Amino acid sequence: MMSWLKLVRPKISTKQKHEVPDSVWQKCPSCGQMLFHRDLIESHQVCDNCNHHLRLGIAERFAVLFDNADTLTNIAVKAPAEDPLKFKDSKKYIDRLKATRKKKQDQEDAFKLVKGEIDGVETVVMAMDFSFMGGSMGTYVGEAIVTGAEYAAEHNLPYLLISQSGGARMQEGILSLMQMARTTAALQELKEKALPYIVLLTDPTTGGVTASFAMLGDVLVSEPGALIGFAGPRVIEQTIRETLPEGFQTAEYLLEHGMLDLILERKNQRQELGRILKNLMNRS
Repeated sequence: MMSWLKLVRPKISTKQKHEVPDSVWQKCPSCGQMLFHRDLIESHQVCDNCNHHLRLGIAERFAVLFDNADTLTNIAVKAPAEDPLKFKDSKKYIDRLKATRKKKQDQEDAFKLVKGEIDGVETVVMAMDFSFMGGSMGTYVGEAIVTGAEYAAEHNLPYLLISQSGGARMQEGILSLMQMARTTAALQELKEKALPYIVLLTDPTTGGVTASFAMLGDVLVSEPGALIGFAGPRVIEQTIRETLPEGFQTAEYLLEHGMLDLILERKNQRQELGRILKNLMNRS
């Protein structure tokens, strides 16, 4: 006769449980919908439930934007002095740079500067990357923007800048803030040569970036729902001691109040930006 203990003892499985990798599913930060990674890749990181545009890496961005991202020409940017202020908080700035570069591998800083075709129009494109120290604007980013403007002016090409940044890089202090004036002066050369300078604002675009080159485009385009502003909403509310309007600092709010020219969904960006570039370059 089988004992009572054997009858009630639960069966123990020796099979290992296979955990689902975190990368397989992702939660939409807007509506909370769980999104399958393959669907996100096919939709270029756009939620199929609420149309929220998630952040794109530079490689993904170029794949969406250019006619052929495999044939891009990299434009060399002279590297400035690293850690000019010998800055240290909880960690040395130079160590932060090294750790971030190790993760990114193919990037020296928070940008990539290339030349390629957008709907058949050869264009100089500078893209910023929030995943590299918050896309912060240091001397290297400033040098890249200036180099892009000079290259476009020299070769009579339009210039497209894709902003994605938390603002100035605190570890470089005043040298970072100087990039606001420096980049503004460099972009003036394009205006003098009547060459288009277009800015595609993506989430987020804030701080000194918004207060300088990111809002100086001949045409200002944004992705849906992008956060665009100088200071954060909480800081503004604490300063003016008033509640801000709903949707304040979103692309839609700025478009309604005349601070943007156009909001473009990711799936339409290549075609629509190409159309703008052709019109401004007087091409049919």
